[in-house]
Parts: sequence; C-alpha cells; structure tokens
Amino acid sequence: MEAELTWQEAKARTQAMEREIAALIPEDAVFSIDQKKTGTLLSCNETQHHWAASTTVTVADGTEIEPIVKAIEAHYRANGTEISVDRDEVDRNENEIYRIQIDPPAPGESHLVSEGFSPNEIRIASGSACFTLPEGIYPGGDF
Repeated sequence: MEAELTWQEAKARTQAMEREIAALIPEDAVFSIDQKKTGTLLSCNETQHHWAASTTVTVADGTEIEPIVKAIEAHYRANGTEISVDRDEVDRNENEIYRIQIDPPAPGESHLVSEGFSPNEIRIASGSACFTLPEGIYPGGDF
C-alpha cells in the first residue's frame, strides 16, 4: 500500500494509464480521445479513497470494438498483469459487450475497458490506487 500517495499523484498515474490503454487502439481507427479532466473520490476502506474517472475513445464508423478490447487484454496478459473478463448486458435486446478489467498490483486500482455507451466508443473507466486524504480535505465534489 502506498500510504504516501497523494490524490494528485493517484489521479496523474490513473490518467497516464488511461492514455497508455488508449494508445493501444489502432491509430487509424481513432477519431477522438476525451479524457475527463476531473473525477470523484470513492472509498477504498474506512480511512482511504481512490480517484475515479474515465476516458472515452471515439472510433471510426464500422470499427469492430471487441477485437480491439481483446488485443488490449492480450497486451496486458503478456506483461503478467491480472485481467478478468466478462460480458455485460447493455440493452433490453440482451445484446452483450466484451469487457475486461485490468488489475495492477496497487490496492484499489483497476481499469475497465469495453464498448462505450454508443457503438463507436471504447470506454476506459478507472480507479486509482488507494490513498489517504490529508486532514481537513472533504472527499466530496470534483478532484
């Protein structure tokens, strides 16, 4: 556990990981990348929090998302990173999307990669490693 990690460092590392994941998407498929500038703090336990936000990559029409997500999965598996996979139901027609969760060794840190809210999006939802806020810092609001 990184007791000395600040929320600013946790945010910076998490955003860097989102950019690293986005860089694995074939460049010719990428239309735009929208990384949230702020996020929220969520509880890890009674004394620690983690920073959470997301990055959305819009891809060209006709781009198949699942093979891209599977390639990202293969990249991190090859590096020895723990990965879990599931299929998430996204609508009433019972359509499912392929979703991976990348779990680096830091407690609390994870990155979910899947098709976004529209067929031309890849969403990278992230939570940082756990950290302790300094005394007097209220965990509500945007960070």
